[in-house]
Amino acid sequence: MNDGRIPSAVRGDSLLFLTDEQLRQGSEAMFFAYRGFTADPDRILADMAYGRAHHRAIHFIGRAPGTTVNNLLNILGVTKQSLNRVLRTLIADGLVSSTQGRADKRERHLHLTEEGRTLEQTLSDAQRARLRAAFRDAGPEAVAGFRTVLEAMMDPEMHASYTRLRDTGS
Repeated sequence: MNDGRIPSAVRGDSLLFLTDEQLRQGSEAMFFAYRGFTADPDRILADMAYGRAHHRAIHFIGRAPGTTVNNLLNILGVTKQSLNRVLRTLIADGLVSSTQGRADKRERHLHLTEEGRTLEQTLSDAQRARLRAAFRDAGPEAVAGFRTVLEAMMDPEMHASYTRLRDTGS
């Protein structure tokens, strides 16, 4: 199965030994980095009484305009009830539009409105600025290694979703 990852023989699994302490430090670094990565959007969304679930929905609807509710459920890994609560708010506030599917009337296709695209751009700009600064400081080899590590940590289903989204080129 070719899921886009580097085969273990090429990566040199047998050449890398990390202590439990080094792995703990990596885990903690990831937690704190995630807090930093989400801090700016959290501040922006707090003024609107939105949370991270709203941010994730806005991001992936913006990334794949016309995506279905079922596809968004699969990407986000949340319950239908939870997603519907978020979508109802975003639709009521004029950030997302929902249209009925043409082939299957049960499907709902989601798009960001102009206001939704503006909010998505603001949230993404904040995160890109943080990533750009970190990547610039780390250098190109570290950036490539970081992406390799992130991709290797993904479950196969999530890696497939990530690859499909990445390959859309948007």
